[in-house]
Amino acid sequence: MLFASGGFRVKLYDIEQQQVTGALDTIRKEMKLLEQSGALKGSLGAEEQLALISGCSDLREAVEGTVHIQECVPENLELKQQLFAQLDQIVDGNVVLSSSSSCLLPSKLFAGLVHVRQCLVAHPVNPPYHVPLVELVPHPETAPATMDRTYALMRQIGQSPVRILKEVDGFALNRLQYALIGEAWRLVEAGIVSPGDLDLVMSDGLGLRYAFIGPLETMHLNAEGGHRGHEGLQGCLAFSPPAAPESCAPPFQTHAIAPRAPEATGPWLAESDTLLPWRARRWKAGPPPLLTVSHTWGCHSRTWVGGLLSPCLPPPPPPPGKREGKSSGFTVDF
Repeated sequence: MLFASGGFRVKLYDIEQQQVTGALDTIRKEMKLLEQSGALKGSLGAEEQLALISGCSDLREAVEGTVHIQECVPENLELKQQLFAQLDQIVDGNVVLSSSSSCLLPSKLFAGLVHVRQCLVAHPVNPPYHVPLVELVPHPETAPATMDRTYALMRQIGQSPVRILKEVDGFALNRLQYALIGEAWRLVEAGIVSPGDLDLVMSDGLGLRYAFIGPLETMHLNAEGGHRGHEGLQGCLAFSPPAAPESCAPPFQTHAIAPRAPEATGPWLAESDTLLPWRARRWKAGPPPLLTVSHTWGCHSRTWVGGLLSPCLPPPPPPPGKREGKSSGFTVDF
């Protein structure tokens, strides 16, 4: 639907013809509803877009003359490898081979392919028609031109592509998402907040600003100095995640590292104390140094729980009449 909204001809292929037939029926219903509600994307009407979409039961016929292939089979590494091995034998040097995988690394998906320089992950976010983000994740051998072409294509159909500069487990979206989910579980499990109120913290709090500015921009709206190494802050909370599911292999490891600042004075936490339990510990004295988190991921993205460091606690307000500093400003174009 997204590619058709941009005026591209689209062929759907599946090994089961019923899947293609059912998809075409669903697309027709969805496009009609979107057109009626004024939410249809693109400059073409629903019928014009539907005319661009067809089904196909032969893989060779499906990819003939294409410029971009978006693989959307189930999240199974062996299955995806088999499909890309088939595609590798029949495509030319002009088509981009793209996977919708949300967690499988390109180095594993495209290992041994002749056309590896044309391969990358283009991970959309559900539901992709309404959520525009697409993570572009390259194989170590992916050609820069492949990334550039895919980036331009996604922009052309109204998506918001981001370049992941090198592959990493969980990419960017899932690493952020599971760090947040991990802390949400801890807060509810510890009896600190109810599940309903926890969701309100996001839907009526963080989510409202994160919908148009991200966490790094948000830092500039928080306490002054919070984005400059936490100078002058009196305390900082650090968390490590709960134990990983037993199904994880190799063993899940994650820890918070708190290096001692050279100029620091006072009783700091000992290095052994930086491997924190899930509950919070405070620094004993002095301004905290910058904190980092290291991970060893060991399981499927749907069960990953990332380490998390909380924002630092702000310092007490200055005395009246003594406040100094510059305010931050931003503009938003809707």
